Amino acid sequence: MIITSFQPIKKQSLYILLCACLLSINSLAQFTRQDSLRGTLSVLRSCYDVTFYDLNLKVIPTSQSIEGSNTIYYKATTDFKKMQVDLFANMQIINITQNDKPLKFTREGNATFINFTDIQKKNKKYALKIEYRGRPQIARNPPWDGGFSWKKDPNGKDWIVVSCEGTGASLWFPNKDHLSDEPDSVKITCAVPKGLTCVSNGNLRGSRDLKADTPTTDDKSLNGVSAQPFVQYEWFVSYPINNYNISLNIADYAHFKDIYTAQDGEKLDLDYYVLKPNLEKAKAHFKQVKPMLACYEKLFGKYPFWRDGYALVETPYWGMEHQSGVAYGNNYRNNEYGFDFIIIHESGHEYFGNSLSCSDHAEMWIHESFTTYMEALYVECTQHYEKSVKYLEKQKSSIRNAEPMIGPLGVNYPQPDSDIYYKGTWMLHTLRNIVNDDKLWFETLKELTTKFRISNVSTEQIIQFFDGKTGKNLTPIFNMYLKTKQIPILQYQVSSKSDGQIEVRYRWKESTPTMPIKAGFGNQKYEIITPTTDWQSKSFQKVEGHDFKIATELFYIKTEKI
Repeated sequence: MIITSFQPIKKQSLYILLCACLLSINSLAQFTRQDSLRGTLSVLRSCYDVTFYDLNLKVIPTSQSIEGSNTIYYKATTDFKKMQVDLFANMQIINITQNDKPLKFTREGNATFINFTDIQKKNKKYALKIEYRGRPQIARNPPWDGGFSWKKDPNGKDWIVVSCEGTGASLWFPNKDHLSDEPDSVKITCAVPKGLTCVSNGNLRGSRDLKADTPTTDDKSLNGVSAQPFVQYEWFVSYPINNYNISLNIADYAHFKDIYTAQDGEKLDLDYYVLKPNLEKAKAHFKQVKPMLACYEKLFGKYPFWRDGYALVETPYWGMEHQSGVAYGNNYRNNEYGFDFIIIHESGHEYFGNSLSCSDHAEMWIHESFTTYMEALYVECTQHYEKSVKYLEKQKSSIRNAEPMIGPLGVNYPQPDSDIYYKGTWMLHTLRNIVNDDKLWFETLKELTTKFRISNVSTEQIIQFFDGKTGKNLTPIFNMYLKTKQIPILQYQVSSKSDGQIEVRYRWKESTPTMPIKAGFGNQKYEIITPTTDWQSKSFQKVEGHDFKIATELFYIKTEKI
């Protein structure tokens, strides 16, 4: 997901004001039982591991409603007779069955507790089916506010999409709504009115017409909608997937294809679904996808969801990293650096967020910091290093440093602040310059994505990996940027010497982890210094035509010249 880009001042200022309001509210709010039910892996959730979702539903635009079922396949991790699944309270559960026999259940807010007749035995595999219906929450400001968007395209046809990161996929289908438990695969069967196409994740297995002579349950109960012809689409995701990445995109789409060839010669299917009036525009604009994939392959390895292909799907909101079906809504605009920021950022999430995933919303920096950093690396890959540094410096002005980048664990705390994007990318840029060995740095990034490919990872695992691979103790620096609001402040004094050199005295204003930085007369003349809280001094050979400076374009620190 993306917070903001280099937008006009009014929009960015409005966003910062919104963030400030959110943070003020969050600082006063107490976490509720509902927060814990959603965010904590209680024994009623840890007792089972989801293996497969078989989601089957019908989307009815006339009543802005959905109806259907989800069959949850799971493996018991311990013996149990009661478990929790999640579905928003406004959605009606019609029936829960196992082996065609009804199960008793109770509901508490957005949590549903299912009681079994028979013990679910450890290491055994089971399935249960939940039939449900209702009008799902409407997204007021997607993708930041989760829910369905019921829109019309320029030709007046229905354009329906869902986005739910942070809010949770349980707003529209029953599931174990926790980042730590991704189903190994998913089938999404979705019926939509004839004349519309449903695009979901993974590969399209086929479509078929449904009979229109029998009203659906929802037709009977929600505003008496008359029967109409529907078409059913079946999609299949063959990899593990975060619940919030499962998506529906329904519109009168035009579809075109392309092929990306990897360095080893293997072919990747590229599928594009766009509104019909935008077809020719999209064919030209999406040509930047293949150079992007080549750059990412070089830096992070092959696209991680190869069997399922890569897709861009046009949406009425800005964008979202829906796995193998990236939501795109940036109106075919390139930025001043010559690329479409939404394509580059949201596709980067296929590596960080979709493949390498965090297990708790409090650690969402893992998704957003690395992906935002990928933007700068893309600039470096396609243009040059100095241009990427300028790109980073433009992002720096958006850093707020209002709260730590890691939030409270176990309470479903979606981080509302932009620092997990921009402070996070500057933390990584700083670490690159602390490591001071680009070959090692890029090897570390690539091995990170391959070692943790399609798996969940914690902050501590990330830090331990960087320490081990680089051979440096980066833990205190990670912890400072992630867990505190401290920004190192370097105080320094400059004086001229009689031999043409200058003497620089320097120290950290307050206690700071051991952190070498660079100073001197520019990129080719920088030297490494390692400040402490005690004053130190160093002589530098003056370079005519250049001023002495601390390399704040390479390190996220503040300076005070005294």
